[in-house]
Amino acid sequence: MKTEWIQINAQDGGQYGAYLALPPAGTGPGLVLFQEIFGVNAHIRAVAEQYAMDGFVVLAPDVFWRDAPRVELGYSGADYDRAIELMKAAKPEHLAADIKTTVAALRTRTEVDAAGGKVGAIGYCMGGRLAYIAAADPGVDAAVCYYGGGIHDQLDRSAAITCPIQFHYAEQDHAIPLPKVEEVRSAFAGKAAELHVYPRATHGFNCWARASYHAPSAALAHGRALQFLARHLY
Repeated sequence: MKTEWIQINAQDGGQYGAYLALPPAGTGPGLVLFQEIFGVNAHIRAVAEQYAMDGFVVLAPDVFWRDAPRVELGYSGADYDRAIELMKAAKPEHLAADIKTTVAALRTRTEVDAAGGKVGAIGYCMGGRLAYIAAADPGVDAAVCYYGGGIHDQLDRSAAITCPIQFHYAEQDHAIPLPKVEEVRSAFAGKAAELHVYPRATHGFNCWARASYHAPSAALAHGRALQFLARHLY
């Protein structure tokens, strides 16, 4: 596997970094990986490599580049507080613009073009919301959203989403209570959408570096995501 940081030109000037992981075969469908609020840290880079080993050309953009380029944070204490500050400081219009440029940058890569040119999006927590926006705005070919914070507050975007989309939620997520999950389910009734809820899991269950990691749910969700992406990106 080959990995490297590349630079992408932003719409409003400047450049931002994105972590690129290529599959062993060298080519594959594209997959934009949107970080949690803790930056493109060691865990997110490992997730990028995980999906690259599964056959995808993965690109994880540094979404906090304007305020804290290449920041890497932990999950508690001062690092957690800093992550919340960065999330609150990020302007929606900047995030939306960076989603577009990242998807476009991945689509133009020869490694993706050689495999048919399709691009999906996947994200966790804040990144789950960004994957959702990617499905609604730039029009990726498929999207996977893990416990996307705030999706239930942006269901007006659901009408614009025509690509297949998959949602993963934790049963015991205090930030996204089950009634809000059901609102998402209702908004996507009749669409090419899947929604899975994981019993006994809490927010962040996919991250093995967090206390909330729940291995059975993470394994099941990863398998479902792979099947979903394979169906819609190959």
